[in-house]
Amino acid sequence: MTVFKVGLVFILALAGYSDASYCVCKSGVSDSVLQKNIDYACGNGADCAAIHQNGTCYNPNTVKDHCSYAVNSYYQKQGNAPSSCDYGGTVTVTSNPPNVSSSCVYPSGAK
Repeated sequence: MTVFKVGLVFILALAGYSDASYCVCKSGVSDSVLQKNIDYACGNGADCAAIHQNGTCYNPNTVKDHCSYAVNSYYQKQGNAPSSCDYGGTVTVTSNPPNVSSSCVYPSGAK
């Protein structure tokens, strides 16, 4: 049975299966609302250094991308608590990390 479990874990790893979760900002939300999300997350414990100019996640330099990084950082620091990814319907939890530059790594946590 142990061999089966190890094999299953190995196969799932090769297949890219992950139970990681990310909090990201939705498309179609105004920049002013997204900026409020950034301000809240960064003002309440998110690590936002990476989205400052010359930071590893500054590019792409869009409010939506910066918002996703900020709210995800806050969400991870809150232990993936569902309430920490609730910004009035402007964000969502996903198992897929945002597609950003190769130098930017979004923190993730288990669901």
